Amino acid sequence: MSVFEEFISGIDDSDHRERMEEVLSWVHDEYPNMERVVKWNQPMFTDHGTYIIGFSVAKKHMSVAPENKAIEEFGSALEEVGYVHTRQIFRIPWDGEVDYALLKRIIEFNIGDKAGVETFWR
Repeated sequence: MSVFEEFISGIDDSDHRERMEEVLSWVHDEYPNMERVVKWNQPMFTDHGTYIIGFSVAKKHMSVAPENKAIEEFGSALEEVGYVHTRQIFRIPWDGEVDYALLKRIIEFNIGDKAGVETFWR
């Protein structure tokens, strides 16, 4: 995961840094064929050149950006586990649990839904 090292090392809070590294490692372990890239100072995962999911750091939470279509698809599930969301992102509080099962469903939705997409964004 060397492509993310600079991003991770730039996270000041050691607990936040550890949590972000844990989540990025989990995504990489679950989906080793996805490409790891950093764009706009955000670690992202792509599949056949199209964006699947990205992450960023805020003071009180980790932001997860799966694109609007996935937010629409999983909005109720995100709310059920207590994740606040906007049209483009959802927030995982630093002191909250990561719902890896839901994260997996979102990633797999994007991989399947974007299988024929040839652009970076939808």
